[in-house]
Amino acid sequence: MTTNIKKIFLNGLITLLPLAVTIYILVTGITLIENILGKFIRDILPEGLYFTGYGFVATLLLIFIFGLLVNNLITATIIKKIQTKLTEIPIIKAVYSPLRDLINLFSKSQNGHSPQKVVLVKFSENMTALGLITREDFGDLEIKNYLPNDCVAVLFPMSYGLGGYTLLINKNNIHLVDMSVEKAMSLAVTGWIRTEVAHPHPADEKTNI
Repeated sequence: MTTNIKKIFLNGLITLLPLAVTIYILVTGITLIENILGKFIRDILPEGLYFTGYGFVATLLLIFIFGLLVNNLITATIIKKIQTKLTEIPIIKAVYSPLRDLINLFSKSQNGHSPQKVVLVKFSENMTALGLITREDFGDLEIKNYLPNDCVAVLFPMSYGLGGYTLLINKNNIHLVDMSVEKAMSLAVTGWIRTEVAHPHPADEKTNI
């Protein structure tokens, strides 16, 4: 009887805890946005016209408008020049560049650097790791003359942490996997504990990148 009660309680905790944490993060984020932008809108609008939530809605509109500007050729060029100028400032570059690269890392845009390919790397007969291709062309780097033409950069995310390591690996030693980047990251970050997710199957042939 006691065992069943513990099992039921544990199942409820496992189900509710991730949901509660997710809701808490969302509410905290929305509240933070509302407190910052909402205060500005409250000062502009006449008294009585402001309602809670205007700050969050305004944030969504600003993001959408900025997305439209980025998709426009003229404004996109201007924004790119501004980004270039920002990266010339040492302090800003130290923060802005890594954040931009991190976001681009998981972007689905075809910018040539986002890891659209999930791979399996076999280090030995008894050890294989799942990774993400982050770079295939090293022509713009100083180390290009020291690297073979048939290598790629593969990121191996760490479990339960914001980290990982990157190795430059010969293309002949990796296998493409028919899996989305999101699923690969989910498996890596959670340490593959989600038993309901099927294990990836490497391609029958060697990778041709």
